Amino acid sequence: MSNNIQTVLITGGAGFIGSNLTDYFLNKGYKVRVLDNFSTGHMHNIEPYLKNDNFELIKGDIRNPEDCNKATNGVTYVLHEAALGSVPRSISDPVTTNDVNVSGFLNMLVASRDAGVKRFIYAASSSTYGDSKELPKVEDNIGKPLSPYAITKYVNELYADIFSKTYGLETIGLRYFNVFGRGQDPKGAYAAVIPKFVIQLINHESPVINGGGDYSRDFTYIDNVVQMNYLAVTTTNIDAVNTVYNTAVGDRTTLNELMGYLKEFLGEFDDAILQVPIKYGPNRGGDIPHSLASIDKAKRLLNYQPSHKIKEGLKEAVTWYWQKFK
Repeated sequence: MSNNIQTVLITGGAGFIGSNLTDYFLNKGYKVRVLDNFSTGHMHNIEPYLKNDNFELIKGDIRNPEDCNKATNGVTYVLHEAALGSVPRSISDPVTTNDVNVSGFLNMLVASRDAGVKRFIYAASSSTYGDSKELPKVEDNIGKPLSPYAITKYVNELYADIFSKTYGLETIGLRYFNVFGRGQDPKGAYAAVIPKFVIQLINHESPVINGGGDYSRDFTYIDNVVQMNYLAVTTTNIDAVNTVYNTAVGDRTTLNELMGYLKEFLGEFDDAILQVPIKYGPNRGGDIPHSLASIDKAKRLLNYQPSHKIKEGLKEAVTWYWQKFK
């Protein structure tokens, strides 16, 4: 890669959020390098970019310091998306979740420091709010984590803070709130709720809602997440770095409301979907009842303005899934 334009490293770039970031930053004129071990990402997500002169793929693992060193060489910005998501997965296998999300994260911080990376932007998580009952969630007020996954994401924030204070590496954490949209994998044991529900409805199968459906989430469309990453890369406001931001819409939707929207929008393609019955199961361990973000800090320091509310995002996502999987 030549050095006349800035290079962005996206770890986990073959995943859902990472591949959307890859597409966006290439279109913005950046060189993009992706580091991925394809444990949860997919080659088909980045296949369109393989022949792009501004794109480079490194198959490697953030648990391997040599891979991290190779990937960060010559990079201006790191967008660290690589992680093992899923609260249930962390409960069934806390060791692997910790290896990837904590040890891998630390490897990336060290490599970024040693390579002289300008800014390290990383995927934090709304799970960090833990048992805090305060709504909306404000960045400075968190509770105790409710899962091994949540612990790992909180440790990421602590490490990032230390690296900014001790080594001068600029860091920005983006606490993602229930991200959804095009490219999110509907398959697998730990598929996120929206793509899972969408595919079940398309196939006229009854989705199962955990609990009574009154739990609520700040569902955040992928374009809002991409915008926040871009703002984190490009901000010149010195007060905006070395901190964390809620990355959300600032609105909440219950699972029952979500299901109603999905049926409504899918029903425009196939009205039989309107008649698919919904089932209810037990609440899931480690789940918080309600999640709602304050996005005031992101608006104030990064000039963030969400482009998609829940219904706008769902309509676009549903259309993408219908065209892809029907």
